[in-house]
Amino acid sequence: MHSEIPDLRELIVFLAAAGVIVPLAQRMRVSPVLGFLLIGLLIGPYGAGRLADSVPLIGYLTIADHPGMHLLAELGVVLLLFVIGLELSVDRLIAMRRLVFGFGGAQVSVTALVIGLIAFLFGNTLQASMVLGLCLALSSTAIVMQLLTEHRQLGSPTGRAAFSVLLLQDLAVVPILFLVGLFSAGETESPALAFLTSVAEAVAVIAVIAIAGRLLVRPLFRLVGATGSRELFMATVLLAVIGTAWMTAAAGLSMALGAFLAGLLLAETEYRHQIEVDVEPFKGLLLGVFFISIGMGIDPLVVLPDVWRMLMGVVGLLVIKASLLFAIGLLFRLPKPVAAETAILLGQAGEFAFVVISLSVAGGVIEPGIAQYMLIVTGLSMMLTPLMARLARSAALHLEARERSANTDRPDGGAEGLDRHVVVAGYGRVGQMLGSLLDEQSVAHVGLDLDAVLVSRFRKDGAAVYFGDASRPEILDKVGIDRASAFVVTMDSMAASERIVRAVRTSRPGLPIYVRARDSGHAHRLVEAGATMAVPETIEASLQLGEAVLSGAGLPEDAARAVVETRRLAERSRYSRH
Repeated sequence: MHSEIPDLRELIVFLAAAGVIVPLAQRMRVSPVLGFLLIGLLIGPYGAGRLADSVPLIGYLTIADHPGMHLLAELGVVLLLFVIGLELSVDRLIAMRRLVFGFGGAQVSVTALVIGLIAFLFGNTLQASMVLGLCLALSSTAIVMQLLTEHRQLGSPTGRAAFSVLLLQDLAVVPILFLVGLFSAGETESPALAFLTSVAEAVAVIAVIAIAGRLLVRPLFRLVGATGSRELFMATVLLAVIGTAWMTAAAGLSMALGAFLAGLLLAETEYRHQIEVDVEPFKGLLLGVFFISIGMGIDPLVVLPDVWRMLMGVVGLLVIKASLLFAIGLLFRLPKPVAAETAILLGQAGEFAFVVISLSVAGGVIEPGIAQYMLIVTGLSMMLTPLMARLARSAALHLEARERSANTDRPDGGAEGLDRHVVVAGYGRVGQMLGSLLDEQSVAHVGLDLDAVLVSRFRKDGAAVYFGDASRPEILDKVGIDRASAFVVTMDSMAASERIVRAVRTSRPGLPIYVRARDSGHAHRLVEAGATMAVPETIEASLQLGEAVLSGAGLPEDAARAVVETRRLAERSRYSRH
């Protein structure tokens, strides 16, 4: 069998484990990420795999540390970053530049300096200390983004802050890899010039990808889409992802960064939703392989004899990174609950540390004993991340409760740190459905409602839903109405919705306002009050029912959809401002 492809038996073991672990973890309310990490520890070469020689039957139920498994694991991270890029856009990325380059840049610089200094004080060389500081300053993009997705927090203030830091950390791969190569080669002549040359090459590669992508991607997918072949469409998607990842890897950047760039390019096209649907199953499975591979790398027999030293290293890393990130978050004026949750969530080391430390050992920069210790600390910190996420949520809720008690008129947490977000007034059944759609597309949003029980329930789940009257100007200020991209009113009460529309229109004359209306008369009053568009729920329900009836009566689905869409556009023009 080809050496780059893992045995089919190992794939069968993984798929069987996934089929058991994910449902079991959901029933026990445990993150599937933690389940995959534990199953990797159990069935890996350092778990039950140790008994494979003496008990042949166990050998069939374990996964060997095969190079092919690591290849699939890396593809999982690549597809994760691709989907993240697909859910963003260049405009949204530019809007986040303060958090990405300011907050994220400060986190990497300060954390690398502190950890590097500690490593130097423990007797490491200056070069080894610099490398350790830089690689341990990075966090796990794969685990954190997966947890944010599971908890529907990508669009929350914490999700935006965490993603901004992780994105900057991925960009930091370039100088870190360069330094490792420089130290390994023992070069001393003009390191500054060599560094600038390396960065210039990386910038040139990114520019070439961006320009070529904008010129070629849309025509290519239009040509492929015209064939109607789903297989060809999927092959083209994989070509774009893996091809771009290969280009960045060849230039000394990470494959994940290339995949992210490919996602950003395709996010500008009309094919993004179909691509996301097609890629999602592959991403989930390959990420499962990645998490299992992390669990497989932990050797309990190495950890147990020196367990206290290992635990001190893990706790020290988590405390140092979280403390620094919390302080930096406050300096960048993040709300305390957001700064605390983000800091604890990003306290672990990341998958990139495995790559950097391994290269440093091969180049003689870091001693093998130190490297083994740091690899185990890295793996253990990553395994603790799902539990740290729960601690982070509890800390945020506690701080929010304290802020509420200090000022009852202030919606807890507010929208500080958010920009170009959507405000949803009314978080009942319609508001919740809208919120889930915004979460799926990673669109930041803030919900407002006067039902304290409902708000409390969503706050415990990490949703950005706050208690407040959306018709009060001071409440609108707290949810960042001056920075919002749209305002949505989904209230049942006709009088309340009209009052809110007038208040919002007074505060932000040019802000798009979309409102749920009871009927056509209510829709006309809302438009007169200042709504950009009012959608009568009776009409929309009738249109959806009409499409189903037309299709059931024998009209082709495409034709029925076109008829109803034409009518929908006509009705929409009646209840919108011109």
